[in-house]
Amino acid sequence: MKQEQIKRLEAKTAEQRFLQMLEQDFDQAPRVAQVILEEAQDCFWGQREGLRAGQMRVILVQRGEGHGRGLRETKTKEVVWTVDGGLADRDVLKRQGREALRHVRIQRLLGEAVEQGAMATQEDLAQVLQVSVRTIKRDCKQLQEQRVYLPTRGKVQGIGRGQTHKAQIVGRWLAGETYDQITLHTHHSLVSVQRYIRTFVRVIHMSQQGFSEDQIALLMEISRPLVKEYLAVYRQNDSPECRERLAAQLQRRSGGGVVQPPKKGAQ
Repeated sequence: MKQEQIKRLEAKTAEQRFLQMLEQDFDQAPRVAQVILEEAQDCFWGQREGLRAGQMRVILVQRGEGHGRGLRETKTKEVVWTVDGGLADRDVLKRQGREALRHVRIQRLLGEAVEQGAMATQEDLAQVLQVSVRTIKRDCKQLQEQRVYLPTRGKVQGIGRGQTHKAQIVGRWLAGETYDQITLHTHHSLVSVQRYIRTFVRVIHMSQQGFSEDQIALLMEISRPLVKEYLAVYRQNDSPECRERLAAQLQRRSGGGVVQPPKKGAQ
């Protein structure tokens, strides 16, 4: 896709309209406008009863359902899929191209299915992304060669069998990679990477304060499986360096106040 076409797509997104309003009507610097946008997304996404732009409802097989039975005998579940991630997707498209964008969307859709208690097949992905099953199979093969876990139906037996893309990104950050390095290695946009890490930090902080998994999921408006996965990733990477890195992030969020490193083994 030509750069001119990408720019036209960017200009039509709700995010870009909001950024332009902040910059032109409220005289905000571009970086400040971007931060305001991200915080607004964190506050309001998930609070609407309806779907936001780029989302759709799909029917998938319920997680835990076995094979060998007809569809009429198989339990299904309605899931909300974010097919178009808006500005974040436009950034991936502009910087890395259409194939990288499709790879990001495959990981996001599979992760959202798992978080909502369902499982998706390659055929489900092909239908929603409007490409052939052959293309999806090729994409999945390339991702698996990069050691990316893809929780498609038949492979999801428990969260411990592999990590979703969000957990993998957090694990890279805990291991010391910078945001730029993570975006380069995973093909995800900087906005998405920052959001995943910000959510992870808040989950661990609340866990250290004594909130239960159910309470964290309710208060942060995220799924309980994602909370469990983030806590598991932290335990897997628990080390003095990891705790210092997390404490530094918490200190920045608190405005520079003194924050003690989290205790070993978040619960």
